[in-house]
Amino acid sequence: MAQKFGSNNILHLACQLGKAFEERKLPYCWIGGVTVQRWAKPRQTTDVDAMIFTGFGQEKSICKQLLSIYPSRVESPLELAIQGRIVLLADELGTGIDISLGGLPYEERVLDRSSIWEIPDHGALKTCSAEDLVVMKAIANRPQDWIDIENTLIRQQTRIDRQLILSELEPLVELKEEPEILAELQHRFSAIK
Repeated sequence: MAQKFGSNNILHLACQLGKAFEERKLPYCWIGGVTVQRWAKPRQTTDVDAMIFTGFGQEKSICKQLLSIYPSRVESPLELAIQGRIVLLADELGTGIDISLGGLPYEERVLDRSSIWEIPDHGALKTCSAEDLVVMKAIANRPQDWIDIENTLIRQQTRIDRQLILSELEPLVELKEEPEILAELQHRFSAIK
């Protein structure tokens, strides 16, 4: 059964931005709170998060393209794009738009696994997979992220590929040097059959 969404400014903004990304041929997908609406228990979110795959060396060019769509919410957007690999924008209502600049092989695979989500009365969004939502939320490792992970596991049940999640998460956890993330995820897997 398709979910019903009334007029939703966040989803509308994401659909509009998606069209702008496609017009500029930017390889992207939605991540974060917008994607939670698709794969987990829908909840209120106050911003939109996307990933654009830039590889390495294209950060400045991509940042300039993004600044032609919406203004920055920080003073030195080009510096942040190059050093922090993120572009922070805002729409005319002040809604935050966080765009991560992907460059890692994992981030390229996220795009490869992304798919289109048709939302009645809004349009289409290209979102990361449920598995990648879990991986990214686990790496972020905040209380709300674990709630979103739990809700994704409950809602997706047997449709979610737990082995894929573990195989993608293990090297990222090792890189972050936080093995407790993997232990927490295994605990959540055990609790939700």
